Amino acid sequence: MKVRLTKEAFDLNEALGYLLVPEAGAYVFFLGKVRNENKGRRVEKLIYEAYPEMAEAEMERIREEALERFPILDMLIWHRYGELPVGEDTILIIASAGHRREAFEACSWAIDEVKRRVPVWKKEVTDEGTFWIEGDRLVPED
Repeated sequence: MKVRLTKEAFDLNEALGYLLVPEAGAYVFFLGKVRNENKGRRVEKLIYEAYPEMAEAEMERIREEALERFPILDMLIWHRYGELPVGEDTILIIASAGHRREAFEACSWAIDEVKRRVPVWKKEVTDEGTFWIEGDRLVPED
């Protein structure tokens, strides 16, 4: 499954297995994790909410666009949702290509598109309260 929205932890070997082909000389992984700090606040956890059907459909559109825009062989996009403590994986994107440059460019483009377009919302639980993350802005929860 090359596009997945899941509450389960990622298995990187499983993910790579969906893309392995002899033509690929490069596999670029982007693995996002919950970090312990944001804008000077100590982060305890992130809570991701999603509209699953829409999120997976948009991730598939991004994957297909990447295959059209970049000379890559394939791409995988997985995103987690639910409560994720510090250190947990949040998103995985893998681009496979004949050469590294194309894979890096496609992977970089895809993460920006996922953050911009996919209906997944992030709430940050910190030592100073709970905030919705909207782009680069923190919006206090009422």
